[in-house]
Amino acid sequence: MIDVEFLAGKALQMRRQVLEMAVRKESGHVSTAFSQMELTVALYYGGLLNVDPKNPKWDGRDRFILSKGQGGLGLYPILADLGFFSEEEIDRFASPGGILGVHAEYNVPGIEVLTGSLGHGLPIALGMAHAARLANKKHFIFCLLGDGELYEGSNWEALFTAGGRYNESSAVGAYGHLILIVDNNKQATIGMHDELLYASDGPGLDPLANKLAAFGCEIRECDGHDFNDIFKSLEGFRDWPLITKPLCVIAHTDKGHGASVMQDVRLWHYRAPLGADLEQSKKELGME
Repeated sequence: MIDVEFLAGKALQMRRQVLEMAVRKESGHVSTAFSQMELTVALYYGGLLNVDPKNPKWDGRDRFILSKGQGGLGLYPILADLGFFSEEEIDRFASPGGILGVHAEYNVPGIEVLTGSLGHGLPIALGMAHAARLANKKHFIFCLLGDGELYEGSNWEALFTAGGRYNESSAVGAYGHLILIVDNNKQATIGMHDELLYASDGPGLDPLANKLAAFGCEIRECDGHDFNDIFKSLEGFRDWPLITKPLCVIAHTDKGHGASVMQDVRLWHYRAPLGADLEQSKKELGME
Protein backbone atom coordinates (compact mmCIF):
# COMPACT_ATOMS: atom_id res chain seq x y z
CA MET A 1 0.00 0.00 0.00
CA ILE A 2 1.40 3.38 -1.03
CA ASP A 3 1.16 5.99 1.72
CA VAL A 4 0.66 8.98 -0.55
CA GLU A 5 0.05 11.37 2.34
CA PHE A 6 3.38 10.43 3.95
CA LEU A 7 5.26 10.73 0.66
CA ALA A 8 3.65 14.08 -0.15
CA GLY A 9 4.66 15.33 3.29
CA LYS A 10 8.24 14.26 2.67
CA ALA A 11 8.29 16.00 -0.71
CA LEU A 12 7.07 19.22 0.91
CA GLN A 13 9.61 18.91 3.73
CA MET A 14 12.43 18.43 1.24
CA ARG A 15 11.34 21.35 -0.95
CA ARG A 16 11.38 23.62 2.08
CA GLN A 17 14.85 22.47 3.01
CA VAL A 18 16.11 22.88 -0.56
CA LEU A 19 14.86 26.45 -0.62
CA GLU A 20 16.52 27.25 2.70
CA MET A 21 19.83 25.76 1.58
CA ALA A 22 19.87 27.62 -1.73
CA VAL A 23 18.85 30.97 -0.26
CA ARG A 24 21.41 30.70 2.54
CA LYS A 25 24.25 30.33 0.02
CA GLU A 26 22.59 32.01 -2.97
CA SER A 27 23.65 28.93 -4.88
CA GLY A 28 22.24 25.70 -6.23
CA HIS A 29 19.68 24.74 -8.85
CA VAL A 30 16.37 25.06 -7.02
CA SER A 31 14.00 24.57 -9.96
CA THR A 32 15.66 21.36 -11.12
CA ALA A 33 15.60 20.03 -7.53
CA PHE A 34 11.86 20.77 -7.36
CA SER A 35 11.32 19.09 -10.73
CA GLN A 36 12.70 15.73 -9.58
CA MET A 37 11.41 15.78 -6.00
CA GLU A 38 8.50 13.33 -6.17
CA LEU A 39 10.62 10.92 -8.19
CA THR A 40 13.45 10.80 -5.65
CA VAL A 41 11.08 10.75 -2.67
CA ALA A 42 9.25 7.77 -4.21
CA LEU A 43 12.51 5.91 -4.75
CA TYR A 44 13.98 6.49 -1.30
CA TYR A 45 10.89 6.52 0.93
CA GLY A 46 8.56 4.31 -1.06
CA GLY A 47 10.55 1.09 -0.80
CA LEU A 48 11.65 1.10 -4.44
CA LEU A 49 15.37 1.42 -3.77
CA ASN A 50 17.12 -1.24 -1.73
CA VAL A 51 19.81 0.73 0.16
CA ASP A 52 21.28 0.86 3.65
CA PRO A 53 22.12 4.33 5.05
CA LYS A 54 24.30 2.73 7.73
CA ASN A 55 26.31 0.87 5.10
CA PRO A 56 26.27 3.03 1.94
CA LYS A 57 28.72 0.78 0.08
CA TRP A 58 26.88 -2.47 0.86
CA ASP A 59 27.56 -4.75 -2.10
CA GLY A 60 23.95 -5.87 -2.47
CA ARG A 61 22.52 -2.35 -2.69
CA ASP A 62 20.66 -0.98 -5.67
CA ARG A 63 22.70 1.73 -7.36
CA PHE A 64 21.13 5.13 -7.94
CA ILE A 65 22.90 7.41 -10.42
CA LEU A 66 21.79 11.03 -10.34
CA SER A 67 22.99 11.75 -13.86
CA LYS A 68 21.48 15.25 -13.69
CA GLY A 69 24.06 16.07 -11.03
CA GLN A 70 22.88 19.67 -10.78
CA GLY A 71 19.92 18.16 -8.93
CA GLY A 72 22.18 17.26 -6.00
CA LEU A 73 20.55 20.03 -4.01
CA GLY A 74 17.29 18.06 -4.15
CA LEU A 75 18.87 14.77 -3.11
CA TYR A 76 21.03 15.93 -0.19
CA PRO A 77 18.16 16.57 2.27
CA ILE A 78 16.78 13.09 1.55
CA LEU A 79 20.12 11.41 2.19
CA ALA A 80 20.62 13.40 5.41
CA ASP A 81 17.09 12.63 6.61
CA LEU A 82 17.66 8.91 6.05
CA GLY A 83 20.96 8.97 7.92
CA PHE A 84 23.55 8.65 5.15
CA PHE A 85 25.36 11.60 6.74
CA SER A 86 24.83 14.15 9.48
CA GLU A 87 22.14 16.82 9.18
CA GLU A 88 24.91 19.28 10.07
CA GLU A 89 26.25 18.89 6.54
CA ILE A 90 23.06 20.49 5.22
CA ASP A 91 24.07 23.72 6.98
CA ARG A 92 27.49 23.53 5.32
CA PHE A 93 26.12 23.21 1.79
CA ALA A 94 28.44 24.87 -0.73
CA SER A 95 30.71 26.03 2.11
CA PRO A 96 34.38 25.46 2.95
CA GLY A 97 34.76 22.34 5.09
CA GLY A 98 31.47 20.82 3.96
CA ILE A 99 31.08 17.78 1.74
CA LEU A 100 28.03 18.98 -0.22
CA GLY A 101 28.77 20.82 -3.44
CA VAL A 102 26.37 22.29 -5.98
CA HIS A 103 26.73 19.14 -8.07
CA ALA A 104 26.58 15.62 -6.63
CA GLU A 105 30.04 14.25 -5.82
CA TYR A 106 31.36 10.78 -5.07
CA ASN A 107 32.72 11.70 -1.63
CA VAL A 108 29.16 12.17 -0.32
CA PRO A 109 27.80 8.99 1.34
CA GLY A 110 24.94 7.71 -0.81
CA ILE A 111 26.26 9.29 -4.01
CA GLU A 112 27.67 6.69 -6.39
CA VAL A 113 29.56 8.85 -8.90
CA LEU A 114 30.46 12.44 -9.67
CA THR A 115 27.92 13.80 -12.15
CA GLY A 116 26.84 17.13 -13.56
CA SER A 117 28.86 17.06 -16.75
CA LEU A 118 25.80 15.98 -18.67
CA GLY A 119 25.57 12.70 -20.51
CA HIS A 120 27.89 10.64 -18.30
CA GLY A 121 25.44 9.04 -15.88
CA LEU A 122 23.79 6.57 -18.23
CA PRO A 123 27.05 5.19 -19.67
CA ILE A 124 28.31 4.69 -16.11
CA ALA A 125 25.02 3.03 -15.12
CA LEU A 126 25.35 0.71 -18.12
CA GLY A 127 28.85 -0.25 -16.98
CA MET A 128 27.51 -1.03 -13.52
CA ALA A 129 24.72 -3.12 -15.03
CA HIS A 130 27.23 -5.05 -17.11
CA ALA A 131 29.45 -5.68 -14.08
CA ALA A 132 26.43 -6.90 -12.12
CA ARG A 133 25.45 -9.30 -14.88
CA LEU A 134 28.96 -10.72 -15.18
CA ALA A 135 28.98 -11.33 -11.41
CA ASN A 136 25.42 -12.73 -11.48
CA LYS A 137 24.26 -10.04 -9.06
CA LYS A 138 20.56 -9.30 -8.73
CA HIS A 139 20.63 -5.64 -7.72
CA PHE A 140 19.18 -2.91 -9.94
CA ILE A 141 20.80 0.19 -11.35
CA PHE A 142 18.59 3.29 -11.49
CA CYS A 143 19.63 6.32 -13.53
CA LEU A 144 17.77 9.63 -13.29
CA LEU A 145 18.37 11.80 -16.33
CA GLY A 146 17.28 15.28 -17.21
CA ASP A 147 15.67 15.53 -20.63
CA GLY A 148 18.32 18.08 -21.61
CA GLU A 149 20.96 15.38 -21.20
CA LEU A 150 19.42 13.43 -24.03
CA TYR A 151 20.97 15.90 -26.46
CA GLU A 152 24.30 14.29 -25.56
CA GLY A 153 25.34 11.53 -27.95
CA SER A 154 26.94 9.47 -25.19
CA ASN A 155 23.47 8.56 -23.93
CA TRP A 156 22.37 7.16 -27.26
CA GLU A 157 25.59 5.20 -27.59
CA ALA A 158 24.89 3.67 -24.16
CA LEU A 159 21.28 2.91 -25.13
CA PHE A 160 22.47 1.18 -28.28
CA THR A 161 24.27 -1.33 -26.05
CA ALA A 162 21.72 -1.41 -23.22
CA GLY A 163 18.83 -2.53 -25.43
CA GLY A 164 20.75 -5.41 -26.98
CA ARG A 165 19.18 -7.23 -29.92
CA TYR A 166 15.64 -7.65 -28.67
CA ASN A 167 12.88 -9.64 -30.28
CA GLU A 168 9.80 -11.38 -28.96
CA SER A 169 11.62 -14.63 -28.16
CA SER A 170 14.99 -13.49 -26.86
CA ALA A 171 17.02 -10.53 -25.68
CA VAL A 172 20.69 -11.04 -26.44
CA GLY A 173 22.71 -8.45 -24.61
CA ALA A 174 19.76 -6.55 -23.14
CA TYR A 175 20.03 -5.20 -19.59
CA GLY A 176 16.74 -5.87 -17.82
CA HIS A 177 18.07 -4.67 -14.45
CA LEU A 178 18.77 -1.16 -15.75
CA ILE A 179 16.06 1.39 -14.91
CA LEU A 180 16.18 4.72 -16.72
CA ILE A 181 13.99 7.58 -15.49
CA VAL A 182 13.79 10.76 -17.56
CA ASP A 183 12.85 13.96 -15.71
CA ASN A 184 11.01 15.32 -18.73
CA ASN A 185 10.26 18.92 -17.78
CA LYS A 186 10.83 20.18 -21.34
CA GLN A 187 12.93 23.11 -20.12
CA ALA A 188 16.28 22.19 -21.63
CA THR A 189 18.11 25.32 -22.74
CA ILE A 190 19.46 23.85 -25.98
CA GLY A 191 17.94 25.74 -28.88
CA MET A 192 15.26 27.28 -26.66
CA HIS A 193 14.09 30.85 -26.11
CA ASP A 194 13.58 32.08 -22.55
CA GLU A 195 10.86 34.51 -23.53
CA LEU A 196 8.87 31.93 -25.50
CA LEU A 197 8.13 28.95 -23.30
CA TYR A 198 8.01 26.22 -25.93
CA ALA A 199 9.57 27.92 -28.97
CA SER A 200 12.72 26.35 -30.36
CA ASP A 201 15.24 26.97 -33.08
CA GLY A 202 17.16 23.81 -32.25
CA PRO A 203 16.64 20.04 -32.44
CA GLY A 204 13.73 18.45 -30.63
CA LEU A 205 13.49 15.26 -28.59
CA ASP A 206 9.92 14.36 -29.47
CA PRO A 207 8.65 11.80 -30.12
CA LEU A 208 10.88 10.78 -27.20
CA ALA A 209 9.06 7.55 -26.38
CA ASN A 210 9.41 6.30 -29.96
CA LYS A 211 13.10 7.11 -30.04
CA LEU A 212 13.84 5.32 -26.77
CA ALA A 213 11.72 2.33 -27.80
CA ALA A 214 13.70 2.06 -31.04
CA PHE A 215 16.80 1.43 -28.93
CA GLY A 216 15.16 -1.58 -27.26
CA CYS A 217 13.72 -0.06 -24.08
CA GLU A 218 10.41 -0.91 -22.48
CA ILE A 219 8.67 2.46 -22.31
CA ARG A 220 6.31 3.64 -19.60
CA GLU A 221 5.16 7.19 -18.97
CA CYS A 222 3.89 8.89 -15.84
CA ASP A 223 3.04 12.18 -14.19
CA GLY A 224 6.30 12.78 -12.32
CA HIS A 225 4.49 14.62 -9.51
CA ASP A 226 1.80 11.97 -8.91
CA PHE A 227 2.96 9.25 -6.54
CA ASN A 228 0.34 6.73 -7.62
CA ASP A 229 1.36 7.22 -11.23
CA ILE A 230 5.07 6.95 -10.43
CA PHE A 231 4.58 3.64 -8.62
CA LYS A 232 2.39 2.32 -11.41
CA SER A 233 5.13 3.09 -13.94
CA LEU A 234 7.65 1.04 -11.92
CA GLU A 235 5.28 -1.83 -11.15
CA GLY A 236 6.85 -5.27 -11.45
CA PHE A 237 10.41 -4.12 -12.14
CA ARG A 238 11.85 -6.59 -9.62
CA ASP A 239 10.68 -9.57 -11.68
CA TRP A 240 14.25 -9.87 -12.95
CA PRO A 241 15.27 -11.61 -15.18
CA LEU A 242 11.72 -11.86 -16.53
CA ILE A 243 11.91 -8.28 -17.80
CA THR A 244 14.37 -8.59 -20.65
CA LYS A 245 14.53 -4.95 -21.70
CA PRO A 246 15.86 -1.90 -19.90
CA LEU A 247 12.88 -0.14 -18.38
CA CYS A 248 12.60 3.53 -19.31
CA VAL A 249 10.11 5.71 -17.46
CA ILE A 250 9.41 9.08 -19.04
CA ALA A 251 8.25 11.21 -16.11
CA HIS A 252 6.44 14.35 -17.21
CA THR A 253 7.32 17.08 -14.72
CA ASP A 254 7.25 20.83 -14.22
CA LYS A 255 10.51 22.65 -13.72
CA GLY A 256 10.23 24.43 -10.36
CA HIS A 257 7.10 22.48 -9.37
CA GLY A 258 5.73 23.76 -6.07
CA ALA A 259 6.78 27.40 -6.46
CA SER A 260 4.78 29.26 -9.10
CA VAL A 261 7.35 32.01 -9.60
CA MET A 262 9.86 29.40 -10.83
CA GLN A 263 7.56 26.92 -12.53
CA ASP A 264 8.43 26.43 -16.20
CA VAL A 265 10.56 29.59 -16.32
CA ARG A 266 13.92 28.55 -17.71
CA LEU A 267 15.98 31.35 -16.16
CA TRP A 268 15.31 30.04 -12.64
CA HIS A 269 17.62 27.11 -13.32
CA TYR A 270 20.53 29.39 -12.49
CA ARG A 271 19.40 31.29 -9.39
CA ALA A 272 17.69 31.20 -6.02
CA PRO A 273 14.66 33.40 -5.25
CA LEU A 274 15.12 36.54 -3.19
CA GLY A 275 12.88 39.38 -2.03
CA ALA A 276 9.24 39.17 -3.12
CA ASP A 277 9.92 36.01 -5.13
CA LEU A 278 11.25 34.31 -2.02
CA GLU A 279 8.32 35.42 0.10
CA GLN A 280 5.87 34.13 -2.49
CA SER A 281 7.68 30.78 -2.68
CA LYS A 282 7.74 30.44 1.11
CA LYS A 283 4.03 31.18 1.29
CA GLU A 284 3.21 28.53 -1.29
CA LEU A 285 5.35 25.99 0.56
CA GLY A 286 3.71 26.81 3.88
CA MET A 287 6.85 28.26 5.41
CA GLU A 288 5.12 31.33 6.83
